[in-house]
Amino acid sequence: MKKWVVGKLMLLLAVGGISFAMLDDDQRALIANMPTDRDVLFWPEETRNAAFRALDAFPALADARVIEAGEATYPLPDGAPLELGEFDLDAFMTSQNSAAIVVVHDGKVVLERYGLDFSAEGKWTSFSVAKSLTSTLVGAAIADGYIDSLDDPVSKYLPDMRGSAYDAVTIRQLLTMSSGVRWSEDYSDPQSDVARFPEHVPEDDGVDALIDYMRQLPREVEPGTRWLYNTGETNLIGVLVREATGKNLADYLSEKVWAPFGMEQDATWLLSSSGSEISGCCIQAATRDMARFGLFAMGGGMAGGKRVVPEGWFDEATRPAFETGRFDRGYAYQWWTYPGDAYAASGLFGQGIFVDPQRNLVIATNSNWRQSTGNDGSGAERNRFYAAVQAAIDVRRGKDGTRVGAPAEPMVR
Repeated sequence: MKKWVVGKLMLLLAVGGISFAMLDDDQRALIANMPTDRDVLFWPEETRNAAFRALDAFPALADARVIEAGEATYPLPDGAPLELGEFDLDAFMTSQNSAAIVVVHDGKVVLERYGLDFSAEGKWTSFSVAKSLTSTLVGAAIADGYIDSLDDPVSKYLPDMRGSAYDAVTIRQLLTMSSGVRWSEDYSDPQSDVARFPEHVPEDDGVDALIDYMRQLPREVEPGTRWLYNTGETNLIGVLVREATGKNLADYLSEKVWAPFGMEQDATWLLSSSGSEISGCCIQAATRDMARFGLFAMGGGMAGGKRVVPEGWFDEATRPAFETGRFDRGYAYQWWTYPGDAYAASGLFGQGIFVDPQRNLVIATNSNWRQSTGNDGSGAERNRFYAAVQAAIDVRRGKDGTRVGAPAEPMVR
């Protein structure tokens, strides 16, 4: 398989008139550590180090669609460096296999570090951080009148789901992963749903492959009564937004957020075999731009002076609908929730955007955890880092006379 992928890659380079010398360092590193298959969960660490920064670079791995940035850039000026007290940041970055940390407080960068030969100019894959961006596009589609209500059934916008277990499931239940439909998200099992659905080929060429897979799943419990992590349902949300708006997700995200809010770099969104964005995964973006997305959310969803989502959307979208038992977090509309009204987007191998409106704080991280889900202690350790930053902000605010714990005014654009 590796020889086939490399051979196809070299053919594409030759057809495009591109020589090895014309590639950047990240692209050359990926060629030197080319994956042997498409199952990222089982790639060697060095392959992941190379691939996570360049997944969108080669159509031999996956096609991608550009999320265009605009002409103006939302400024992220430097602030006074944040002191973390006894927290050992160097040890944390080493144990996390960290590529990037960007901490923004009161609109200023107070901590920024890079590892794994990554930099501010590079772009790292998001994994499931993309889920929170996808849910935001649902809010945008409601504000634009493409979707009438979160309580509409899925089948209203995806008629091919009629007669399936999803016929009685609402968009809100998809957002909170509470459909009641059977699903296995076991990353170690090649026969789990999360492993099988990307390779599914429908018998009817006229039906989207994802829809065909999901509509065959049986119901286990009543909708709205159980939380079950389900990447397939996030991908279904993406198809629903695409069908409701008539727009590709990358184009819609660029139109509503990426360009008007002022992201610095174009991003890309990997595509499924059917040509749709993989809405539960895989936006390739700069860490600073992911921090900017956190600022966009904390500011209530304003971009370019216009409201992108309905008033109060992020208050609702980040209010826990279920407790998950995972690192003491709850779950809302594709956002993980923390005590004190904080919330986060989170992806495999340590990708994250942590937002704390009480402290006017955003933390963006990119990593290559040695265990994908963080169950080896990496996830708990990242939570300790979040807590250390929060404590340092409290000390800083206490010194400048600001009441500790008092909400700050978020910056909006």
